[in-house]
Amino acid sequence: MKCPYCHHLESKVVDSRYTEGHTCIRRRRECLDCGERFTTYERIEDIPLMVVKKDGKREFFDRNKLMTGLLKACEKRPISQEKLDRFVADIEKELRNKMKQEVSSSEIGELVMQGLKEIDEVAYVRFASVYRQFKDVNKFKQELDRLLKED
Repeated sequence: MKCPYCHHLESKVVDSRYTEGHTCIRRRRECLDCGERFTTYERIEDIPLMVVKKDGKREFFDRNKLMTGLLKACEKRPISQEKLDRFVADIEKELRNKMKQEVSSSEIGELVMQGLKEIDEVAYVRFASVYRQFKDVNKFKQELDRLLKED
């Protein structure tokens, strides 16, 4: 494993633990050259999951892209990174459990919307404003009114 600090190719494993849900193994490593410590994750390589975009293009499912969108929606909100990691893992698990090799981006978006509504309503509205492409304040207000009606 290449050290992210000095790029030396050898390191030793200091600690190994399963992540929550036992979906991957977290390993703390120490570089044998510079002594810096870093974390790696091992995950079982699955059959690739393809995302079909609105314009018909296909791309590989990227959990980091999903996490980036969630981090923007949850910025400055009291939501832990651990909770977001679990949320992304749950979405990926649900998509893979459907045993389909392709999933639409709108299906992913709806799963995110459902989950964010339960996690944090402000993050939900932020995500919805981008996902549903609100063009004006009225669309934004309609979504808020719908959210308030459900409570």
